[in-house]
Amino acid sequence: MIERSKKNMFLMLVLTTMFLLTTTIAAAQDDNQNNATQEDKNKILLILGCALAIGIAGISSAIGLALAGSSAVAVTAEKPDLFGKCLVLQVLPMTQSVYGLLTAILLMMGSGLLGGTARANMLSPVIGTAAVWIGLAVGLTGISAINQGMVASSSISAVGRNPDVAARGIIYTVMPETIAIFGLLVAILLMTGLGLL
Repeated sequence: MIERSKKNMFLMLVLTTMFLLTTTIAAAQDDNQNNATQEDKNKILLILGCALAIGIAGISSAIGLALAGSSAVAVTAEKPDLFGKCLVLQVLPMTQSVYGLLTAILLMMGSGLLGGTARANMLSPVIGTAAVWIGLAVGLTGISAINQGMVASSSISAVGRNPDVAARGIIYTVMPETIAIFGLLVAILLMTGLGLL
């Protein structure tokens, strides 16, 4: 039952990503026919990069939170005094969505979409495509939230049996997040190199 649910969640993630890509490509093609400027094309692609970063990472975090949360509910139903320890473990998969949000905000700030002057040269044909790849890098590494949710779920079950293992469970649960941190670091370095930061 759980394996089928995971496959359904992954399928939903893939379909959402495909929808975002096809919608944006269609919008870009419409703009090409309407003689849109390079700056407009870059903004469309930049918005896609933002959507990929927060969309994929956010969906993955939601799946990870659900996996960990179901274990936390089961443990706290029998042992309500373990609520705090379970909550700390359950909330950890949410950080990948924070990385996606941070990436989207930095991309929008660098391009002037949040107001002010764009830091990057929005007439460069590289900026829009680079923003898509930056968003994709953060979004795909954010899929680690699903695995983090699985580890958190096991850690919560272990805390239910022995509350003294909570600190060790947190250490194990944080390890899959390292991949998402690498994705965020690469995104920040790329944005810096492109002049978006």
